[in-house]
Amino acid sequence: MSSSTAAAPQGFDNHIAGRMHAAASGETFESFNPVTGALWGRFARSGAEDADRAVKAAQSAFDGPWAKLSPTRRGRLLMKWGELISAHAEEIARVETQQNGKLYAEMFAQAKAALEWLYYFGGLADKVEGAVIPLERPSVLNYTLPEPLGVVAVLTPWNSPTFLTVMSVAPALAAGNTVVIKPSEVTSASILRLAQLADEAGFPPGVVNVITGDRVAGEALVDHPGVAKVSFTGGDAAGRAIASRAGQRLVGCLLELGGKSPNIVFADANLDQAEAGVLAGIFAAAGQTCVAGSRAYVHRDVYGELKDRLTARAQKLVVGDPMLATTQMGPVATRAQLAKDQQMVERAVAEGAQLLCGGTRMRLPQHPDGFFFAPTILGVEGRDNYISHNEVFGPVLGLTPFDDEDEVVALANGTRFGLAAGVWTRDLARAHRMARRLQAGTVWINMYRALAFNSPFGGYKESGLGRQNGIESIRQYLQTKSVWCELSEEIQDPFVLKT
Repeated sequence: MSSSTAAAPQGFDNHIAGRMHAAASGETFESFNPVTGALWGRFARSGAEDADRAVKAAQSAFDGPWAKLSPTRRGRLLMKWGELISAHAEEIARVETQQNGKLYAEMFAQAKAALEWLYYFGGLADKVEGAVIPLERPSVLNYTLPEPLGVVAVLTPWNSPTFLTVMSVAPALAAGNTVVIKPSEVTSASILRLAQLADEAGFPPGVVNVITGDRVAGEALVDHPGVAKVSFTGGDAAGRAIASRAGQRLVGCLLELGGKSPNIVFADANLDQAEAGVLAGIFAAAGQTCVAGSRAYVHRDVYGELKDRLTARAQKLVVGDPMLATTQMGPVATRAQLAKDQQMVERAVAEGAQLLCGGTRMRLPQHPDGFFFAPTILGVEGRDNYISHNEVFGPVLGLTPFDDEDEVVALANGTRFGLAAGVWTRDLARAHRMARRLQAGTVWINMYRALAFNSPFGGYKESGLGRQNGIESIRQYLQTKSVWCELSEEIQDPFVLKT
């Protein structure tokens, strides 16, 4: 199985209320296969008119057929959708690999995992409960009603399209909202396929809508008066801009943003385990994941040994066609990302980093025009190098020695990000002490890059707002109504506030 097979570019339109619609302007944009560099598909370039059409379709579904379904029935539809996505996992994974260049095996596993997320939130749909509030006045019944918000705009990235879209959409739908999804222009095809499968599962038209396009389409959704909440996964700069725009309308945002996650290896760690974890944390997805362990801090007692081991292994990684089972790392997703990787490595070296391996574009004989960047490790002393504080989103690891726990905590926490962190040690007390001291939404101990549908995930500091996964996530798509009812025949004084 290879992604190098030439094929005519495909054409894709928006998916609104169960039907396909070309962009109102008639304009399209192009998507390229990062393995071959060839044109892969053309997509509708949506604008404000398309966003308006999608939001109105979602609002109509929210007010009508979706609201009439019981929470249990909505949950069953989510489960059916998960089953269909799982059944089409091979097709979805192939499309995603052709669009973003990530390993087919990983895209397949993520498409399969969508079933677990949709089963969990499908089961949670009818577990959303209010409360009866005990008051001093026994004649008054006061209770709360958790209610959905309305139309949720979901803006998703290109690195794990199906998986991250489902993570965002599942709790929103389980809470009773409808959605308009604007996928990354790099990976729109698989999300359009998800919408078609939602139709097949029996979702009423308008519950799940997809418009494709660039920043213009995303901004039109964020600005639309019919959108009640925005969910965005992507870079911190875009997240700040979206939150600012949404804030003008006093609309809430759930933001899962960038990271510069530290992987911390203490001298007592199992070095075989740590070596595998550090490598997988940065190179398994070519560094194109928000939780990439792009900073490795290694205790000075084992720094030399682990540096040599990591460098040797990185240079032996099999880089190539992500559709092949033997490939360990594929290309980066776009030409722009390829250029960014090169520029950031060059700047790091200019600021004093030592290039231990990689650092350049790879021209593979089979795919000379592919967007391949060599697995790169930089020796970075201290904390002032630009690359130690800014996200690369490519296969670039900064390796830094440290001498004690206080020093490495200061190094690890010394960025504006706080999405994830890894700790490698056999000392149980130290492990849990570090978990408390690290400013990160997720801390992995003697493991890395794991998520579960029932465990909350999100960032500290500029890595985001809110949490995905688990019970916490569904609450973020609800609003609470307080209902008061006087049960007695008492005549109330209209000028006195009752307490």
